[in-house]
Amino acid sequence: MFKLKSFYVHAFIYVIGLLIYVLKDYYGVPFNFFPIRCINSVVMVIWTSVFLVSAIDLFASYKIFDEEWEERKMKSLLDKKTKTQKWE
Repeated sequence: MFKLKSFYVHAFIYVIGLLIYVLKDYYGVPFNFFPIRCINSVVMVIWTSVFLVSAIDLFASYKIFDEEWEERKMKSLLDKKTKTQKWE
């Protein structure tokens, strides 16, 4: 749940950054203070790449590794540990 919430926060900030980039580069709105002045095409390409990779990672991991997979994996690890443990 935490990963999903942080992804939505990142998506919200990304949309704001994308909006500022479009306003600044295509409509000529003068944003002349430090962090917004540094938003250019290179920064947006890198940010978009990171955003897409995190989206694919999040949703692919939920799709491939669901709760049933996690429960099976935990059960197999616990079974393996109890089999190798020697009780004296």
